[in-house]
Amino acid sequence: MRKFITELKGKTVMTNDGQILGMIENFLVNTASGDIQNVLVVPAEEVESRLYKTDAQGRLVLPFSEMRAVRDVVVMSVSNA
Repeated sequence: MRKFITELKGKTVMTNDGQILGMIENFLVNTASGDIQNVLVVPAEEVESRLYKTDAQGRLVLPFSEMRAVRDVVVMSVSNA
């Protein structure tokens, strides 16, 4: 999968089972390797943020490696923390 990060920002993120998690706001990059480590997602209102790893701003911190499909929405293979 090859996409520019700018194409992914603002996309809706959902789980494999169709739960909407929120919208992509940013990414965490390993500055030594250049690899994208995590996707930062602003949680949807109905998401129980406490069930997921979050950062100081309350964004969900999801592993980039679990990104499965990118079309109109981004599908992530994640389970509750």
